[in-house]
Amino acid sequence: MAPWLGVVAGLLVPLSSAAAEEAIPPPALPALGTVADQASVVGVSSGGYMATQLAVAWPERFHGLGVLAAGPWGCAQGKLSLALNQCMMTRVGEPSLAVLDERRADYQSRGQLGEDAALSRLRAFVWHGQQDDVIEPVLGDLLAEQLDQWLASSDQLKVERDEQAGHGWPKAADKVAGDMLDWLYPERRAEQASAAGELRAFDQSDFEARGLADSGYVYVPEACTAGGCGATLALHGCQMSAETLGDTFARNSGLNAWADAHDEVVLYPQAESSLANPQGCWDWWGFAESSWQLYPLHDTRDGTQAGALLDMLGRLQESPDTPR
Repeated sequence: MAPWLGVVAGLLVPLSSAAAEEAIPPPALPALGTVADQASVVGVSSGGYMATQLAVAWPERFHGLGVLAAGPWGCAQGKLSLALNQCMMTRVGEPSLAVLDERRADYQSRGQLGEDAALSRLRAFVWHGQQDDVIEPVLGDLLAEQLDQWLASSDQLKVERDEQAGHGWPKAADKVAGDMLDWLYPERRAEQASAAGELRAFDQSDFEARGLADSGYVYVPEACTAGGCGATLALHGCQMSAETLGDTFARNSGLNAWADAHDEVVLYPQAESSLANPQGCWDWWGFAESSWQLYPLHDTRDGTQAGALLDMLGRLQESPDTPR
């Protein structure tokens, strides 16, 4: 089995100076004037589930969706038992796409998700390791089937299956990240290589939501400081946040090299662990919602984490000259 970055990768990365950095809050997320119609969201594992939630809730805000090692939208239906037994393993059977589509239609009828027309315009990329023993590969197949039903044309969807890979972000990160972003932006030509960009920490307290860490990361190519670039929202998986791996995912995802060549800002928000979320996952089953809610709205426009992530994207899209 090939090694990879991920939940079960066994990476033992020292936290280096992270504890010292926490003593001094990082600066606010900068307004960089990124182009609104050139935004994509990508993620792995819990981040993949969250990426799909964002794209389905606000399809008009995204150009593309990239999902690695995750299953279909809405799979957990607000229940941890289903998340564990039907959306990671399939001990209680595979999720029904028909049931999930009924869930989506119900949300749409209440204005809590985006419209079909906007969703149908997305470009989408799905990758899954066929040796994945955390989220069964059949769940990635179901996500691909679900997206194929929603998109206007099958030409908008690319599915890659790696016969040797297990769970997580692939070790061949540059290749997979490049394949994914090339697919999401087929019209984007590489600019002349500029000086390497800068990975910056930023204060996430402006975007308060249960389960968010105190700080996140943003990668800014030199050419993007004056505005006019695209933006990719990149969501880590469980046990892949800064709390566990420092800035390993943000530095080694392979997305930054593509960003330098194609003038793309990459935003790496960070989740944190808690009693309700001991592995520092993104909220794809409802833990971040109010305890009194019988049906958590984590996978709608009312989701607390989803709203915070969209606000971060909105900050990037503000003009650098916008007064604060």
